[in-house]
Amino acid sequence: MRTKLLALVCCCLVFRALPAAAQPKPGAEHDALKKFEGTWDATVAFMGHESKGTAVYKLGLGGFWLTLDFQGEFGGQKFEGRGVTGYDAAKKKYVTCWVDSMSTSLSLMEGEFGKDDKTYTESGEGPGQDGKPMKMKSVYDFKDDSTIIFTMYGVVDGKDQEMMKITYKRKK
Repeated sequence: MRTKLLALVCCCLVFRALPAAAQPKPGAEHDALKKFEGTWDATVAFMGHESKGTAVYKLGLGGFWLTLDFQGEFGGQKFEGRGVTGYDAAKKKYVTCWVDSMSTSLSLMEGEFGKDDKTYTESGEGPGQDGKPMKMKSVYDFKDDSTIIFTMYGVVDGKDQEMMKITYKRKK
């Protein structure tokens, strides 16, 4: 028992002695995600129909991860989705994970901001309408501080086919 206690104390002292610089800190790439932060009214255009929703973006988890909580309606059914986006320093790209109440599959995307920081584009794979994996692309156009246009495309035979468009307006 005494040996275990001594080992535990030694481990605690070693971890405490580690320099604070050894722990990563959010950088400029993480700060770029702040433009998403806030509560947004969403107008969704999907397959000739329009619906409404609310999106709440928060930068958290030590400033590393942007979380999205989306609540709305599609085709008269309640819809909710969750997303997480962060900058992966090893890949030197942003990474996104998305799940929602209308799919049993996960969407994984990688992306980057345009040179002018007015667009954010990501590509990856997620469930298609048939439930099978398909290549996807998403583009966020930052029209101003209070308007974002999000367009999602299915990539079929190397060509982008628009699937959905969401207009986000910042709640005042």
